[in-house]
Amino acid sequence: MSLENKLSALCQKMEIDPEQLPDIYIEEGCLASIPSYLKEKGLSKPILVTDSNTKKAAGLTLEYLLNQEDLYPKVVILDENQNGQVIADGQSIMQLFLNVEEENDVLVAVGSGTIHDICRFCSEKAKVPFLAVPTAASVDGFTSKGAPIINRGKKQTVQSQSPIAVFADTNVLMRAPQTLTAAGFGDMLGKHTSLMDWDISEMIGGEPFYQEAYELTKTCLDLTVKHTDEIGRSEYKGIKALMEALIYSGLAMNLINSSRPASGGEHHLSHFWEMRFLELNEPQLLHGAKVGVACTIISCLYKEWVRSFSPEELTENDKYEKKLKQSWHIIKNKVLALPDVELLQIQLLKVGGPATIEDLGLAEELVTESLNEAFHLRDRCTGLRLINHYKNKRLEMPQDPCIKK
Repeated sequence: MSLENKLSALCQKMEIDPEQLPDIYIEEGCLASIPSYLKEKGLSKPILVTDSNTKKAAGLTLEYLLNQEDLYPKVVILDENQNGQVIADGQSIMQLFLNVEEENDVLVAVGSGTIHDICRFCSEKAKVPFLAVPTAASVDGFTSKGAPIINRGKKQTVQSQSPIAVFADTNVLMRAPQTLTAAGFGDMLGKHTSLMDWDISEMIGGEPFYQEAYELTKTCLDLTVKHTDEIGRSEYKGIKALMEALIYSGLAMNLINSSRPASGGEHHLSHFWEMRFLELNEPQLLHGAKVGVACTIISCLYKEWVRSFSPEELTENDKYEKKLKQSWHIIKNKVLALPDVELLQIQLLKVGGPATIEDLGLAEELVTESLNEAFHLRDRCTGLRLINHYKNKRLEMPQDPCIKK
């Protein structure tokens, strides 16, 4: 079944009219369609939101195209912080807010995830729609309703609104830095463990589960892995497949109003590392780069756990024990079916991304701390939470030597 059909099945399950979803365009040259799209929607006073890099990648071209159609956008180039990065914090949000005037009726986010988060938040507060123009296939949040915002050094996700449309021009995406494409691949690879964790949360935690959303996300993961080589070469077929996977994975989260299918223990590790960098005021690493490496760690950790742990040995009757005993055989088989660390690392390296904590520049002490503490970040029954719940000593890095290379 195609992505479109699986999306339709999920819409039917959630009783949502597909017409309410963002319009999706993933094709060569679709930037040129944006002026006519805005006119069709009755939108005539756009603000183009870029940074210094994304302005060159697509902003200048789009500004020219809009000028040719007498739409004359205001262009906002978001400022970098002291680390040379644009982040979704109060300063960036205020910079954009101060440029939104009463006549402006649409924001156009030109960039990767951070610029979209800023626009998503501001568009909701300003009560105007926004348009998504990805300049790299780097994250799965382009269609998200949630805007991860940094408030006084702490990260929080604020529910806002989805874009009315996504224009993912493959000509632009194929020219993106390979590190950004690799980050998108890493974000998708993390679905191996996030879907495993969603299984666990249903069986052990009794948390909401939607088979249609699971199947849609799994298909997105399979599509990404199938095109690993083409993605690594930034070829049209691979980049289009990766962008489709990222978009439809985002729509799965959008429709169930939860990040559950795409965010498990691997994302908890990634968020823990990010928060530590914020505390230390250090440059941020790409989200998907962290998720890809975190996926290798979680996969290895879970396999070590199911090989050494038996719920039949438990003697205390706690909130997880009964369901864990009932479901253990299923969980164990699913965990052992996760890809081996070596395969995950080969795939990450093929697309030009980091594959180990050393590649990321992470200290082993930080990773070890995250294994023991990151499960507190979300109230979800993941494998990482269960391992910590039943541990009898502090968790250490998984023993597989590939993890530390």
